[in-house]
Amino acid sequence: MGETGGVLTVGAVVAPAKLTLSLRVVGVRADGYHLIESEMVTVDLADELVFGEGTGLVVSGPASAGVPVEEGNLVRRALAAVGRSASVALVKRIPAGAGLGGGSADAAAVLRWARCADMAVAAGLGADVPFCVVGGRAMVAGVGEVVAPLAFEDRTFTLLTPPFGAATASVYRAWDELGGPHGDNGNDLEPAALAVAPGLATWRDRLAAAAGTRPRLAGSGSTWFVEGEFPGEGRVVVKTVRAG
Repeated sequence: MGETGGVLTVGAVVAPAKLTLSLRVVGVRADGYHLIESEMVTVDLADELVFGEGTGLVVSGPASAGVPVEEGNLVRRALAAVGRSASVALVKRIPAGAGLGGGSADAAAVLRWARCADMAVAAGLGADVPFCVVGGRAMVAGVGEVVAPLAFEDRTFTLLTPPFGAATASVYRAWDELGGPHGDNGNDLEPAALAVAPGLATWRDRLAAAAGTRPRLAGSGSTWFVEGEFPGEGRVVVKTVRAG
């Protein structure tokens, strides 16, 4: 969807969340950006963007609280990056600040609508946007701009997201200050995230008690996840979805 020959295509685009299954920090560039090796998948928890004639952004939905609608919003930034204009009704279901790439997924949806496959444009909007454009299952490297698709796996996960976020920049800064620890649970950022937001431990332990296994932090947080289906209060069961 998008503009072809100057004609605006209206309609809805789904923006699936990304789940970071593993994350290793393998270096730091001269400009301070961290290099990663990470396995990511898209899941069926998704926002929806409805494009129409005109301009403007309206946000609604169960996860809409606190989502900015001004120029810094990634939907607006993505539209500007591809030189498009449209009115957008954004239905938010992916919680903000949860490490599930909600804003990045929305930006990627704009790029797909505009038929923009330029990974440089995607990377310019944010580290998670290139993966969200590709979707499915992939190994992600560099600062997020290198996306190598992997074979799809049909998997189910249970998520538990606290009512607070973990700022990515703060978590990476803490990782540096802690001397670059390697997490023992498949995510190098877990120790740093717990240092930044100690309250995460309570939510980790709640999910552990429900699932009977040790949860893993999704990226820099704040969502914890385990594999398998463990429905219950505050928990969301999701399934992986294929690219495209």
